[in-house]
Amino acid sequence: MRGHALVFEETVVEVPVHLAARPFSPAATWGCRTIQYPVVSQLPHAMLDAHSLLKTLPLQIASQLASAIAKGDFGPGHRFRENELAEGFGVSRASIREALRLLEMRGMVNILPQKGARVTQLSSKELHDLFAIRASLLATCSRLAAEQCDDAKAKQLSALLEKLASTVSDTDKYVEQSARLIALIAEMSDNPTLVGYVDDLALRIGRYVRMGLTAEERRRRSLATWTELVSAIIRHDAETASQLHYRLAIQNRDAALKTFEEQ
Repeated sequence: MRGHALVFEETVVEVPVHLAARPFSPAATWGCRTIQYPVVSQLPHAMLDAHSLLKTLPLQIASQLASAIAKGDFGPGHRFRENELAEGFGVSRASIREALRLLEMRGMVNILPQKGARVTQLSSKELHDLFAIRASLLATCSRLAAEQCDDAKAKQLSALLEKLASTVSDTDKYVEQSARLIALIAEMSDNPTLVGYVDDLALRIGRYVRMGLTAEERRRRSLATWTELVSAIIRHDAETASQLHYRLAIQNRDAALKTFEEQ
């Protein structure tokens, strides 16, 4: 896909041409050259990727911001400025406002009149509530995936598990890869409604999930459970797969709670 580049500090990212929702500045140039916008210093990887084109523009932006919040780029209490985000993403302020409303619906920001949007505070109650939902949803996904797993999906699962193992020493990469495994298992459930719930919860629970995987020892324990889980799905052991994914979520919850209490 042809595109042009937005520059965020020292990072250049490709953005499809038709995603720019506002007129380009007079300094903008076309072809293989870049278009430079004001720096969004706390969001160096802000981008609207081609893979997300099936999503609405505000949802793409909300997903990017949710990911940044989960990584700690924007901590509790951080104030988002619409004009800065609009410049950074190369979109209209209306798209930014809608993205922030989506994050508010998911409990990730609070929007106050005249004060804008601020990242919500973390809480042990929310942590428990979200993981209770996550454990049940993912247990159901794995049970359905095991019932319907074929050779092609088995190969995909095995390949993703190998990639997960290769990232165990890196928190961000491990979290990203485990999310891909979850997405594949949810897809294998062949239940669009369930997939929608899983995707929606992923935005809200992301910062807690990462919190539970910050220690390498915890990631290695997670990997061991993932290995058992993938094996159970491939051999069509639906009950074991369901139990293992429920256990995996609860282990992550307990680790996240420990990290939260130590902060």
